[in-house]
Amino acid sequence: MNRMIALKHESNPLGNPVKVLHLEDSDADHLLVKRALEGSDLRFSIARADDKQSLLASLLDQEFDIVLMDYRLPGFTAMDAWAELSKLSATPPCVIVSGAIGEAAAVAAIQSGITDYLHKDKLKELARVILRALKLHQSEKERQRTANALEESERRISELARHLQSSLEQERAAISREIHDEIGGALAAMNLDVAWIKRHTESPEILERLSAIQQMVGQALTATQRIMQNTRPAILDQGLAASVQWLSEAHSKRVGRRVLLNCRLDNDTALNDGARLTAYRVVQESLTNIGKYAPAADVLIDIADGGDGLTVEVSDNGPGFDMTRLQKTAGFGLKGLSERAKNIGGWLDVSSTPGRGTSITLTLPLQPPPTNPTTSKNP
Repeated sequence: MNRMIALKHESNPLGNPVKVLHLEDSDADHLLVKRALEGSDLRFSIARADDKQSLLASLLDQEFDIVLMDYRLPGFTAMDAWAELSKLSATPPCVIVSGAIGEAAAVAAIQSGITDYLHKDKLKELARVILRALKLHQSEKERQRTANALEESERRISELARHLQSSLEQERAAISREIHDEIGGALAAMNLDVAWIKRHTESPEILERLSAIQQMVGQALTATQRIMQNTRPAILDQGLAASVQWLSEAHSKRVGRRVLLNCRLDNDTALNDGARLTAYRVVQESLTNIGKYAPAADVLIDIADGGDGLTVEVSDNGPGFDMTRLQKTAGFGLKGLSERAKNIGGWLDVSSTPGRGTSITLTLPLQPPPTNPTTSKNP
């Protein structure tokens, strides 16, 4: 059954006559609802469905601004109707108008997503309840649109950050190669030439000058290697395990403390460049921090690629720190690593307790995140 009646004029959040679908099996109750709306200032049109079939037919026939539902119909309930309405791409607000529903059932219905409930004894309030439901629905749609826009904005920012990070790493790699090929090659050739000249002269003064030149060339080569390591560590080409081993040994020599490396990588060479470089930077930054703030601490580095992800944990038995420091100006290096991990779909956890050491854990997916994820649907 489906009957349509156009009635009075009154403003509402939609700005047009409110299209009402009334799910009601009682002719008398439907007439009461219609008269209640006629007695208000609400502009509306109303259609009626009295069973599941007519409800589905009405929903296929047109869109409604609001659905009023009796709670219990023969072989059918308002919750069954809500299940059907929830399948729509744009679910309208729903109000249960019934005299046969308890408080607990009404609360459960609203918790499931139904907008409001009105007892049949209070039909004089129906127009007000409808307007309130429409306003709530409009507010929710606006909130959802804002949330979707924010999510889309965050996705684009994340993609841009990932692109910038990738570009930065490529540029660093190019600079590292240029330094190696041009400056490193020139310095090495210069060193060989100086050595040749030293072999073919006996002048003490010239030999002294040549030794000074060799010393400067050696310092320049050392600086060159340091710059190359900081831009794009060439040792990464040998795999994550070898890279971390190199970092561990360098830290141990620098501070004179033990570094225990527990590396369980089943397929080191299969790690993508982003994961390998991020893991390397986390270990590097962690060891740098330990060297600064806990030089007397022993270090444990645990790396594993079990399951679908890679985990890297660097822990020490140093003095630790108050975690609230990370919320202030300190810890920019860790925040940068956290952003780097986030950009490739991972995350960074930092835990520390004063007097009980610090632990930094990186978790990364073995597969890089999609470059163009789909967004959620609009309401």
